[in-house]
Amino acid sequence: MNILLVTDAWAPQVNGVVRTLERTRDALAELGHRVTVLSPAGRTLPCPGYPEIRLALRPRKLIREAMTGGPFDAIHIATEGPLGLAASRWCRRHGLPFTTSYHTRFPEYLRMRAPVPLGLSYAYMRWFHSRASRTFVRTPTQKSLLTERGFRNLHVWPGGVDTQVFRPRERDRLRLPRPISLYAGRVAVEKNIEAFLKLDLPGAKVVIGDGPALAALRERYPGVHFLGYRHGEELAGLMSSADVFVFPSRTDTLGLVILESMACGVPVAAFPVPGPADLVTDGGNGALDEDLREAVFRALSVDGDSCAEFAGRFSWDASTRRFLGLLKPVDEAASERRYNPAPCHSPPPDPKPASIGLPN
Repeated sequence: MNILLVTDAWAPQVNGVVRTLERTRDALAELGHRVTVLSPAGRTLPCPGYPEIRLALRPRKLIREAMTGGPFDAIHIATEGPLGLAASRWCRRHGLPFTTSYHTRFPEYLRMRAPVPLGLSYAYMRWFHSRASRTFVRTPTQKSLLTERGFRNLHVWPGGVDTQVFRPRERDRLRLPRPISLYAGRVAVEKNIEAFLKLDLPGAKVVIGDGPALAALRERYPGVHFLGYRHGEELAGLMSSADVFVFPSRTDTLGLVILESMACGVPVAAFPVPGPADLVTDGGNGALDEDLREAVFRALSVDGDSCAEFAGRFSWDASTRRFLGLLKPVDEAASERRYNPAPCHSPPPDPKPASIGLPN
């Protein structure tokens, strides 16, 4: 298939959404599909409250340019930002079906930073995704919650974890007092990191990641080891050295780092909320509790082998095949009748991903 993937979130951003989309793109290419990624490029402006996130200034122009690389067999819009909105409008104007995915609880994130009513934000999200043939969500709990808010045509697209990178390793990378409690992810207010940092715990606390709250938290909690951003093999090595992974977020739809830590043989302590509740089995691969400190102590007694075994069920191959099965194919003949941006010949099949916007 020749697939167009539209996303406002892409490199150099570092977060679970970007990692999920990058890994899905790579897995699709490995299966022999051609993927064109349309992401912000050229003139951009910083997203309010997230200056490291760049938003496209001329999204409609980027969409027009991208469509000259068609026709596409399927179009997937991964985000609800300027590019996603422009792509949705283009597809509806030209009668092209498309799918979307719901990765983040944007209304809750926005409410933490601005006095915007949840009802208003959810109305926009519901309107945006109602135009799609299908909307992919990360967990059954997320599907249930969005259904209660009036979303329709929801389908679960489960997460995946690269078990070749994230696997149990030697536990000597962090030479700190044990037990070592570790958090990895974006350092921002919506991640509720202070719920972890304020806990009275024995041993050492470690935070891996970057974000707008990093400087303030470093100053406020001098006893915590803030290691900054890490990725790949280095991140997996540091994760494997921890005794418990603490996930304090109450707003994540899945929490890719939960699976990554489990794959490293590290149990997870979290609140009993959507996202963690879909992945963490109390006593099996971690612990859930409204008292996060209690969850940490219970998780410390969980066997790491059972965590790695559980994470091994979430392969990227299975996740990507599910993604393919949920895509809404474009009728190529109908597409040619509805829009013909420029005479062009379809290129031969190429398993290597193409890219528009920021480099892959």
